[in-house]
Amino acid sequence: MSTDVSKSEQEWREQLTTEQYEVLRRKGTERPFSGEYVHTKADGTYRCAACGAELFRSDAKFDSRTGWPSFTEPAVAANVELHQDRAYGMVRTEVTCRRCDSHLGHVFDDGPAPTGQRYCINSVSLQLDPKPDA
Repeated sequence: MSTDVSKSEQEWREQLTTEQYEVLRRKGTERPFSGEYVHTKADGTYRCAACGAELFRSDAKFDSRTGWPSFTEPAVAANVELHQDRAYGMVRTEVTCRRCDSHLGHVFDDGPAPTGQRYCINSVSLQLDPKPDA
C-alpha cells in the first residue's frame, strides 16, 4: 500500500457519510441498483469520493446490468491498486484507490471488448466531475 493521503479513522468518519465510511473504509458494498451512478450517462470524470483522485472516465462506463457502475478500464491505471480478496469464501480481485487506500469495488474478467474487464465499482466510492458543456 502506497498512500499519499493518511487520516485517522476518526478523521475518515468525520469526512465521509455513514454509507461512504462503510464501503470506502470497511470494504462494504452498497445494495445493487441503489447507487447514484448506476444509470448515469453524463460525460465526465469519476473521482474517489474520499480523496478526489481521478479513477474512471464516462467513456469507459457501460451497462453491465449487475446493479453497480461498471467500467472497462481505469482513467489512470496508476491511481488504482488490485488486491486478492478471499472474503466470504470467494476469490475476487479488489480495487482500491492508490492515493488513500479506499475500497472501490472489484474487477472481473467478464467485461466487453477491448479489455474484457468489468470494474464493478460502488457509487458511494465515486464522485462525478461532469464535463463542462462545450
